[in-house]
Amino acid sequence: MEKAFKNQIKTNYPFLGNSKILLAVSGGVDSVVLAHLCRDTKLDFSIAHCNFNLRGEESDEDESFVVDLADSLEVEVFTESFDTLTYAEERGISVQMAARDLRYEWFEELCASLHFDYIITGHHANDNLETFLINLIRGTGPEGLTGIKRENKKVIRPLLDFTREEIEDFARKNGYKWREDSSNHSDKYMRNKIRHQIVPVMQEINPQLLDSFAKTQSHLRDSIDLVEDYISLLYPKIVEKDTYGYQLDIDFLKKVPNPKQVLYQLLKSFGFTEWNDVYDLLNAQSGKMVHSEGYRLIKDREKLLLTERKPHSGKKEYHLEEAEDYVMIPELGTLHISPVEKMGNFNSHCIYVPKKKLEYPLTIRKWKKGDFFYPFGMNGKKKLSRYFKDEKFSLPEKENTWLLFSGEDLVWVINHRFDNRFAVEDTESEILKISTS
Repeated sequence: MEKAFKNQIKTNYPFLGNSKILLAVSGGVDSVVLAHLCRDTKLDFSIAHCNFNLRGEESDEDESFVVDLADSLEVEVFTESFDTLTYAEERGISVQMAARDLRYEWFEELCASLHFDYIITGHHANDNLETFLINLIRGTGPEGLTGIKRENKKVIRPLLDFTREEIEDFARKNGYKWREDSSNHSDKYMRNKIRHQIVPVMQEINPQLLDSFAKTQSHLRDSIDLVEDYISLLYPKIVEKDTYGYQLDIDFLKKVPNPKQVLYQLLKSFGFTEWNDVYDLLNAQSGKMVHSEGYRLIKDREKLLLTERKPHSGKKEYHLEEAEDYVMIPELGTLHISPVEKMGNFNSHCIYVPKKKLEYPLTIRKWKKGDFFYPFGMNGKKKLSRYFKDEKFSLPEKENTWLLFSGEDLVWVINHRFDNRFAVEDTESEILKISTS
C-alpha cells in the first residue's frame, strides 16, 4: 500500500511535494495510516485534531492519542475543543452536520492564519460508497451520485482508491495503533446503518462491489462532464449578465431539447429546491417568482431575471439641504445640485430646474404606492406604477429607481424622466443643475 500511495501522490498530486499540508487526524485507523504514509512520503505536514466532546472521556482520550501520535512522528499538532451539541441545537441541524461544519471552519482558519496550502483527509473507498448510498436514499441530482470529491478546493483525499480492509491490513502489518470510535458500532446514525446492514448484503451479492462501484462512478463523472460541456456551449446563448444579476432568454430555453434539465443545470448552484415551480415560470405571467435562500427568479416578459435577495442596507431616504449640495447614495452614485448661469444639454443623468420652485430640503427616496408625476413632454399626470409598466421596467429596476421630491411633488425619476411642473421657462433668471455621477 505504501508504494501505491506514493505513486498516487506522484501521479495525481505532485504539487503536494512542495506544499505545506494540514492533515486531519481523528485517531481512527484511516487517518492514522494516512499520517504514517505522509511521513514516509516525506510530505511537509502538521496534524489537526477536533475534539467534538460527544463521547465524554473517550473524546479526551482520542485527543491525547493524537497528540502522542504527532509526537512520535515528530510533527506539529493542533487541537480544538467544540461544544458540538449546542452548535447543532442553535442552528437546527444534525450533530453530524454540526461536526462537519465546525471541523472545516476551523481547518480554514488554520490555513488562513498559518498559511497551509492544502487540507488532507482520510476518506477512503468505503466512505465514498456510503456517501453515494446516503445521497441516493435522500434523493439527489447526478452530482450527488459521484460521491466524495478527490479534490474540493483546498481539500485533498488521497485514500479514495483504497478500501477500509486494505487500510486495516496495512495498519496491522506495520503494528500501528489506532482508536476505535464506539459510536461507529451504533445503528442510530444512517451512515452506520448503511455500513452494517446494507453494504454487507450488497457485497454478498457482488464480492467485487467496490470495484464495480468505482467503474460506475467513473461513467457518471464522464456523463456529467459531457453535460457541463453542453451547458457551457448553451450558456452565452441563454444567459446575459445585467446590472442586477442575470437574464435568461425564455424563448431560446423553450427551443432547446429538455429545457427543464437545462434550466436545472444553469441554476443548480443558486440554492433552488422547488424545481417544478422554477420550470413553471417559463409559462407563467410576468411578475411571478420563485425564491431560494439567497436568490429569487422572476418572470419578466420573455426573460427570467435572477437576482440576489439582499437585506436592505443603508438609508431609505436622503436629503439635499440647499441649492449647492450633494449626497452619496450607494446604489446610485453621487447626486449633485448647483447653480448655473445657463442651461446645458439635457440627458438621462442631468436636469435643469428653476431655483424658486424648489422647497428644501429635497428628498430622495424609492417609489411608494400612489406616487405620481407629470412626465415632461406629456399632458396630464401619470402614476409611477403606470409609468414603470409603460416603460417596461423590470421588478429589480423598479426596486432600484430613486425619486427626487420637492415637498410632496416629484421632480425627477432620477436618470429617467423629470416632471413638467419643474421645466425652466425663458424668463427664469436663477437655474439649478441636478445631476448624477
